[in-house]
This record gives sequence, structure tokens and C-alpha cells, in this order.
Amino acid sequence: MSGMTAVVAGAGVVGLAAARALAVRGMEVIVLEAQRAIGMGISSRNSEVIHAGIYYPKGSLKARACVEGKKMLYRYCAERAISHQRCGKLIVATDSGQMEQLSQILDTASLNGVDDLELLSKEAVQELEPSLCCEGAILSPSTGIVDSHSLMLSLQGDVEANGGIVVFNTPIEKYKVANQANSNPPQIHVHSGGDEPMELACDIFVNAAGLHAPELARRSGFDAPTPHFAKGNYYKLDGCVNPFNRLIYPIPEKNTAGLGVHATIDLDHQLKFGPDVEWLQCTSADAIDIQTYQVDPNRCTDFYSAIRKYWPDLPDDSLVPDYSGIRFVCG
Repeated sequence: MSGMTAVVAGAGVVGLAAARALAVRGMEVIVLEAQRAIGMGISSRNSEVIHAGIYYPKGSLKARACVEGKKMLYRYCAERAISHQRCGKLIVATDSGQMEQLSQILDTASLNGVDDLELLSKEAVQELEPSLCCEGAILSPSTGIVDSHSLMLSLQGDVEANGGIVVFNTPIEKYKVANQANSNPPQIHVHSGGDEPMELACDIFVNAAGLHAPELARRSGFDAPTPHFAKGNYYKLDGCVNPFNRLIYPIPEKNTAGLGVHATIDLDHQLKFGPDVEWLQCTSADAIDIQTYQVDPNRCTDFYSAIRKYWPDLPDDSLVPDYSGIRFVCG
């Protein structure tokens, strides 16, 4: 690919990973980021979980990317000394009626090539996590957690070490494929805004603009689905000791956009719970501001009831607002 040029919209983890992949193949790469630093959008507001690829439909891009990407990510983190932990995850059935759903999850995971899962009895779960209350669980030993900011810094370093550059405070207004019959691949013109608007020509364009990606595509004349924005709130455990050594996930709720209120530990062994699903009324990412991300302390009532299904000893008044993230579901 030497001699080809690429422009990437967005310096989050996806944009930086794409830019790195292109740069190490010899392409001239420039990343344009609307914010003042890397990872200030979706990438700064997630649970930092390395997923195993359990739930996705067989053959889907999500399933394939997750299963293969997990292996690549662990290898990359080990090579670059990026903080991570293969802590494992338990998917728990909190009543006997959910045991059949555990079997269905195992079948889906097997079809995706996830072959390290183990179905555990109630007694076996108690040996691993004495504070956990359930009828049975699936153990996913290859689920883990990662320091996402260190990961992004490493990706940025790789981009720059291979001749690429990352430019901040430079939002992209639109991109357009030139009508050149003899151009293979066709040349793409990228128009940026900010304090110093410019036009760039490239061979490859990657739209990794996070919540703004559908709008950017539409402004550029491409069909894009309408995004429905879902806010996920997180609360952290305060004033008592974290009783868990693994991630704890309930059975995914049917006909919802979430996996249920789960317990996630970070690399400092701090415990947080979430996300829930709070649908926003806005129809544009431009309407989302810092105030939108505020976590309402009053939402914790539902968190207590959800968490106590698998941790009945959760103390009163131990949950405090932590942070929130926003994603979109297309429809």
C-alpha cells in the first residue's frame, strides 16, 4: 500500500486502531479529531471490558471481530506492557427458570468459536465468588479488562512512529468521492472545519466519528440509518469492600438494548455497576453536551433492586453516581 494516503475521522480507540493498521502497511495517514485530545468521546466512557464474543449472532461481523480481536488485543497489550487483566466473567442465572437461557448462551457462543466457557453449578459458583447468589452460571475465563487510555496512547504512538499524524480541534464537515473514471481507487476529498478549514485528498477514508458517524455520512451524501441514542448510567460502590474478583453479568434482558446491570471491576479493583438503558429524546449527536452525561442520583433505586438479585447483601446507601456513556442503536 506504499504511496497511498488515508484520512481517518476520529481519534478514539477505533479510529486510532484503524489508523495504526494502515500506517504499519506503509500508507500515509492523517487522523482528524474534533476534540482537543484523543479518546474524549465514546472511548472515554465505557466499562473497559475485553469481551469474549458470546452473545452475537453466528457469522456476524461483531462476532468475528470480537473473537479474533480479543486474541489480538491480549497479545498487543502483553507486547506493549499495557495494563490489563484476564479476570474472567460469570453470567449468572438468578432463578431456576433462567438455567435454560444459560444453555442457549453456551450454544450461541460455541457457534461463534468461543470454546473456553464452562457451565457451573450453584455450589461451584459459591466456591469462586462466595458473595454471589445464583442458581448457576457460565464462566468465561477469557473475558478481561484493559486500561483504555494507555491502549489509545500506544496506538497513537504506533501511528506517529510509522509516519502518521493526529490533528486535533479539526472536525470533518463532509467527504466526497470524486467522479474519476480512471481513478482506482477513486479519490476522496475530505473537507474539515475548525479554526483552519482545509480540503484533503486521499485514497481511503475511515469514518470513525463515534456518535457523529451517521450524521457525517448523511452530510456527505450517503445513506445512513437514523440513530436512537441510549444513555448508560454507572454507579460505583462506596464505603464498603468489593466482594468480587470477576465481572458479574446477569442473563441478558430480552427486547432491550442492554445486557442488564452488571458488576465490573477496574484495574484498581474498584467496583462499579451499570449500565442501565436511558433513551434520550435528542435526534442529533450535536444536541448531546456535558450536561447530558450527568448521572441522576435518583436512578439508583432500580440499580439496588437489580443488583440484589445476585448480590443480596449490597448495603443500603452504598451506590454513588459515577459516570455515563452514550451509544446509538440504528433503526
